[in-house]
Amino acid sequence: MAVTKERKAELIKTYGKNEKDSGSAAVQVALLTERIRELTEHMKSHKKDFHTRRGLLMLVGQRRRLLGYIKKNDINDYRELIAKLGIRDNIQ
Repeated sequence: MAVTKERKAELIKTYGKNEKDSGSAAVQVALLTERIRELTEHMKSHKKDFHTRRGLLMLVGQRRRLLGYIKKNDINDYRELIAKLGIRDNIQ
């Protein structure tokens, strides 16, 4: 259910500035998006798992706050990131 070590390293390499850049907002959004996708698949088969649902909603909220930060600081980076990740633009 968790993101594998190899997948996490791949995401950090793709969205980070270097191999060790796991703290930048873009990398955090990419990691959250991966976890959200996995939990969404879990929720499709376990509809009554309300603890997972709460965790999923918290992850979505965290990702939304990080995307708002990125959008506020650099709109072009924001647009590139949501295009790469395939997520919708709904941040005001």
